[in-house]
Amino acid sequence: MDDPSVALPGGADPAERTRALRRAHTAFTRDGRVEDPVRAVIAKSWRRCARARVSPECTPRVELAEADLRSYRAQHPLARVMPVFRELVGAFAAHGSHLLAVCDARGSLLWVEGESATLRRAEGLGFVPGARWAETAMGTNAPGTAVAVGEPVQVFGAEHFSRRVHPWTCAAAPVRDPRTGRLLGAVDITGGDGLAHPHSLAFVQAVARAAEAQLALLDPVPPAAGDTLAALGRDEALLVGGGARLRLGRRHSEIMALLAHHPAGLSGEELAIALYEDESVSPVTLRAEMSRLRGLSGDRAPLSRPYRTAAPLEADFTVVTRHLAAGAVSAALHHYAGPLLPGSTAPGIVRLRRRIEDQARAAVISRADAGLLTDWVCAPWGADDAEAWRALAEALPPEGRPAALARVRDLDGELGAGSALARARSTARSTAPSHAGATAGPTAPPRRATYPQPARS
Repeated sequence: MDDPSVALPGGADPAERTRALRRAHTAFTRDGRVEDPVRAVIAKSWRRCARARVSPECTPRVELAEADLRSYRAQHPLARVMPVFRELVGAFAAHGSHLLAVCDARGSLLWVEGESATLRRAEGLGFVPGARWAETAMGTNAPGTAVAVGEPVQVFGAEHFSRRVHPWTCAAAPVRDPRTGRLLGAVDITGGDGLAHPHSLAFVQAVARAAEAQLALLDPVPPAAGDTLAALGRDEALLVGGGARLRLGRRHSEIMALLAHHPAGLSGEELAIALYEDESVSPVTLRAEMSRLRGLSGDRAPLSRPYRTAAPLEADFTVVTRHLAAGAVSAALHHYAGPLLPGSTAPGIVRLRRRIEDQARAAVISRADAGLLTDWVCAPWGADDAEAWRALAEALPPEGRPAALARVRDLDGELGAGSALARARSTARSTAPSHAGATAGPTAPPRRATYPQPARS
C-alpha cells in the first residue's frame, strides 16, 4: 500500500502524475470536486484554501521589509538553530539545486538560502525572505501547510494550490519549542521533482528534530508559571490566573486552547478556519464570540490584530507535549488527563487532539514499559486499545500475560464482529428496494466522551 504522506508513490511516472494532478487541480478550482490522485492531506488543504478564499492565481506579498526582517530574525528562537539547518541542509541544497527555507509559525519566510541560480528562480516566484507563505495567503505549500496542521508534509507540483508554484516540489516539517511544545515555525527543502522521494520527507523531519534537540540544550529552563488552561479530558476548559478560576463554555474553551497553541497569534480568518466546520459562518459570528469572551475574562481577555492571549498562557496539553519531546514519557502520562476537549468538532482542535493522543500513545507503546502500558490501558481512553494491550502482554512476565492476552482476543473478536456487521448493513442497503417512505436500518450512535467529565468548579 502506498504511503499517503509521500507525494509520489513508488514506481509512479512523475510526468503522468503531474498531468493527472493538473486535471484534478482544474476540477477542484472550477467546481470544487476532488478527483484522483489527490491525497487526503492535499484535499483537506485545498478545501481550507477555498474556505479562506485563496485564489489559484495568488501571488505572495512581502510583509517584512529589510530592516524589520533583520530585527525580527535576530530575536526569533529559530535564529539560534540556523547553524544546525545550514550544516544539515545547506550542502544538500547547494549540490542538488534545492533551497533551504525557514518560516515562522505564521508562515512568513525568514531565511531562504541555496544555489544562486535556484535562488534567482525563487525570487521570480516571490519565495523570498519576508514574504508570507501561509496557507491562507499562498494556498497549499509545504512550509505554509506544515505550520497550518503542525505536521510534516510533502507537496509535489500541481498539488500546490497556486498555479505559479506548480513547477516546484517541497517538503517541510514543523519545529517546536522543546520546553512548551509551542510551534516556532518550519524548516523546508524546495526544488524539483526529485524531492518527491520519501527520503526527502524523512530527512526534513530529522532536521527538525535535531533543531529541537539543540534548542533543548541551549535553554533547558522552563518558563516562569503564569496563567494556566486545563483542557485535557474535559469539554469545558478551566482558565486559572490572578487568583481566579473561570470555567469556559465550549466555544470559548476552543478559542483559548487554539490561542494557547498559537502564542504568536492568529488572524481572524485563521481562527475562523480552525473553529468552524461550516465555511459559511460570518466573521461577525467570531467577533461576537470574542466580545463575549472579553466580557467574561476581564483583564485576561484575548487581544486582537492578531488574536492572541494577553499574557503567557501555559496549557496542560503543552506540558504533555513538552515532556514527550524530552522523552519523559512517565511525566507526560502523569499529566495526560484525557483527549483535548473531547466533545469539540472544531477542525483545529480535532487536529491538535489527534496529534497529542497519537504522540502519547506511540511513546507509551514504544517504551514497552509494563507500568506505563498498564496505566494507559486502565484509563478510559486506552481500555479498548488492542495494540496497547498486545504490547502490555509482551512486556509482562509469562505468568502475568494470560489476562492481557484474553483482553486482546476479546478486542480482536469485537473488531471482527463489528466489521462483519458493517458489511452486512452495507449489503442490506445496496440490495434493499428504493422507494419513498423506506426507512434505513439502525445506525451507529454519535461518538461522545466515554469517561466522566470533571465536576464543575
